[in-house]
Amino acid sequence: MSQNQKKKSGGLGFFETYLTVWVALCIAIGVAIGQFLPIVPEVLSQFEYAQVSIPVAILIWLMIYPMMLKIDFSSIVEATKKPKGLIVTCTVNWLIKPFTMYLIAAFFFKVIFQNFIPETLANDYLAGAVLLGAAPCTAMVFVWSHLTKGDPAYTLVQVAVNNIILLFAFTPIVAILLGITDVIVPYDTLFLSVVLFIVIPLAGGYMSRNYIIKEKGIDYFENVFLRKFDNVTIVGLLLTLIIIFTFQGDVILGNPLHILLIAIPLTIQTFFIFAIAYGWAKAWKLPHNIAAPASMIGASNFFELAVAVAIALFGLNSGATLATVVGVLVEVPVMLALVRIANNTRHWFGESQLGS
Repeated sequence: MSQNQKKKSGGLGFFETYLTVWVALCIAIGVAIGQFLPIVPEVLSQFEYAQVSIPVAILIWLMIYPMMLKIDFSSIVEATKKPKGLIVTCTVNWLIKPFTMYLIAAFFFKVIFQNFIPETLANDYLAGAVLLGAAPCTAMVFVWSHLTKGDPAYTLVQVAVNNIILLFAFTPIVAILLGITDVIVPYDTLFLSVVLFIVIPLAGGYMSRNYIIKEKGIDYFENVFLRKFDNVTIVGLLLTLIIIFTFQGDVILGNPLHILLIAIPLTIQTFFIFAIAYGWAKAWKLPHNIAAPASMIGASNFFELAVAVAIALFGLNSGATLATVVGVLVEVPVMLALVRIANNTRHWFGESQLGS
């Protein structure tokens, strides 16, 4: 059976089947480049604005663009009439996730790991974890949705609603949990991310879709043009990993024990939030193509925002900033594990339509 036939029948293609191997190789390559060719991260770091790496942004755009091509814009209006998936996403992201992150991180940093982490540093790590927990994903969720065959139009609506809530809820949640009154939200990071990761690929997808369908027809668009992008998302993801770990090699090699200790509660929190949202979606009989993305948004984090706020509040070399960076390191491997879980449990969900 060919790779395309596998995809049509619901199987995994070559890249997806061995994705764990490719991820491990890219992490190793990224760390090696950072250590043995330090000029590479030095050059790449010059192309950064408001804590957003422009090279990474371009790669994320390449990952998101194929999904945006699939959006039939008339379906966006229909998605807004089906609130159950939005209720799951918003409730889990804003009424559960930040507080469970605080509780889980505090339990590990201040109780389980108290013999390994000094109290002051434990407080810093807790602050970084809270910043991650209060910022649900904006960009990479499109990738996770793509890999789980999520509804692209509904995913777009979910992300848009979460971004609106983020503008108003992030500051008070962080202030309440950390007891900090002078939380500064770097709106340049927030707005730049929205433009780069939503507006530009959405506009590109819309114009491309309309042009190709007008010139070649819907059959050509769906069966020929879209197939050209089958592996673009995966390749973009792997290249993104190389760049991220090129920057983070020193952090990994210089703090291996603390990296591991920070990663444990972050990983547990990610699986826990996914389980709540995914279980709720199943109980509500949501279709899988909405349940999976709804669960992924809360499970993953808007780490660019979290890192930027950590640096602004606590400094570049603080424990809080380190914790947010660890969030970057564990994000992709952990989320890929959740993608696999979601794909392997697709049969749990019926084909029923989402209720209003």
